[in-house]
Amino acid sequence: MREVLIVYYSRHGSTRALAQSIARGAESLPGIAVRLRTVPEVASVTQVAQPAVPDEGAPYVTADDLRECCALALGSPTRFGNMAAPLKHFLDGTTGEWLTGALSGKPAAVFTSTASQHGGQESTLLSMMLPLLHHGMLLVGIPYSEAALAQTVGGGSPYGASHVAGSGAQVPLSEHERQLAQALGRRLAETALRLQGGLS
Repeated sequence: MREVLIVYYSRHGSTRALAQSIARGAESLPGIAVRLRTVPEVASVTQVAQPAVPDEGAPYVTADDLRECCALALGSPTRFGNMAAPLKHFLDGTTGEWLTGALSGKPAAVFTSTASQHGGQESTLLSMMLPLLHHGMLLVGIPYSEAALAQTVGGGSPYGASHVAGSGAQVPLSEHERQLAQALGRRLAETALRLQGGLS
């Protein structure tokens, strides 16, 4: 069984909902399992450490998760048009994996959630792509052959899955946003299988 790793940071649950939809899309392919992981908050006081295991939700990601996956989906809410600090902090600590090429040649995808329609979704998706390119990963987006990409009035981008959550993160995923996230998960898993000779 090949595993797609989905790593995300989610403060209010919207990015987590996207991660779960991407997982459903990936798991729809035979031979694919999904490993959902999150990252800890960045503490403003250096003497305060996060618990080793989060109180709820997905476990924290480890270097082993990166080495063992066949593909990676990376998600973050938008912070001023960029990924959130906890995800950036995690990526900044992956020098060992970069040196060994642990992620090189594996497919990757990105996803994000914003409070507003023009909250920097595409720039955030692009910002998450940069470290993945440095790791030698092969980026997968959402093609316009996915009808929902031309129909959505919420999130959705050829760069990756996205969601417009509203100012209080009270808006659930729209049907188009869900379809696009699942399509991204399927495409990521399908690409991994093709690269590893498991799909013709």
